[in-house]
Amino acid sequence: MAKQQPVISICIANYNGAELIEPCLQSVCDQQVDASIEIIVHDDASADNSIEIIRSNFPQAKLLLSENNVGFCLANNKMVAAASGQYILLLNNDAWLADNAIATFLEAVERHGDCIFTLPQHGASDQKLFDCGMHMDLFANAVPIVEVVEQPVAMVMGACLWISKTQWDSCGGLPEWFDSMAEDMYLCNRLRLQGGEVIALSQSAYFHHIGYSFGGGKVVAAKLSTTVKRRRLSERNKLYVLFLFYPPLALLIIFPLAVFALLLEGLLLALIKRDPGFFTQIYGFALSGFWANLAKLRRERATIQYRRTVTTRKFFSVYRWLPYKLQMLLRHGIPEVR
Repeated sequence: MAKQQPVISICIANYNGAELIEPCLQSVCDQQVDASIEIIVHDDASADNSIEIIRSNFPQAKLLLSENNVGFCLANNKMVAAASGQYILLLNNDAWLADNAIATFLEAVERHGDCIFTLPQHGASDQKLFDCGMHMDLFANAVPIVEVVEQPVAMVMGACLWISKTQWDSCGGLPEWFDSMAEDMYLCNRLRLQGGEVIALSQSAYFHHIGYSFGGGKVVAAKLSTTVKRRRLSERNKLYVLFLFYPPLALLIIFPLAVFALLLEGLLLALIKRDPGFFTQIYGFALSGFWANLAKLRRERATIQYRRTVTTRKFFSVYRWLPYKLQMLLRHGIPEVR
């Protein structure tokens, strides 16, 4: 009998995930669904015993091994290239799915057609809702939606991102030159600019050790916590997103404001923390990185904007006007940066 063609390819990028990979993979194996699933794991040159755990406990997983650490974007691109499924689910190794997650995605495809989908995201430790998709503000900051509502959104986290293989190919996958951070923002904005939809579902859930990979990225004891590594990549890559996807008139107005706001933020925080290195390590890195890649960004923008099919109004319909960083500053004060 011929082997059944998988309908869904679940792609899990793993790096030193020995403490996390087993519940992640077990949650995939426990899915209550009739459709066939293939599991693909890309191990990014782990130094722990992740590979042994996967081979021993989940021999059905297709394991792609990298001799060098290639990063999240390239790891996912390699897995999708090797995938046979009609649909792709990107799933972090530090996340796991509720039992009916895949069935929920398939039901959503029946209702909406091919879209990028996600599920309500809950914290792994406290099970509290973290977001149900995200809006964005005009400076390309992700704004978590903290009520469970099925609706179109600006972006979803790559920790649990469903997309058809056809739409993935039309977007060209993840931008490998981003390294990490905001690659999910890139993919969602690219699909939306081409006329696709990004939808947060209200049923089922996934659970995530938020901030495990880069540290920070969440509120701890009413204070916002982050790291230099997370912040520097995030600020640079959000500038990339803004430059690549904003329609021409919006770019002309908003981009200079975004750069000015970034400079002002960096200078003020450096003064408050009495550490000029704080500015250079995060904001100087972001701005110099953008400048160094400007020629590439211009070429990429030309290609992306040529394929744009939505109006400016439609594109910004899932954006919010009030700067999210200002809201967080008023609510939680100056962030702790490690």
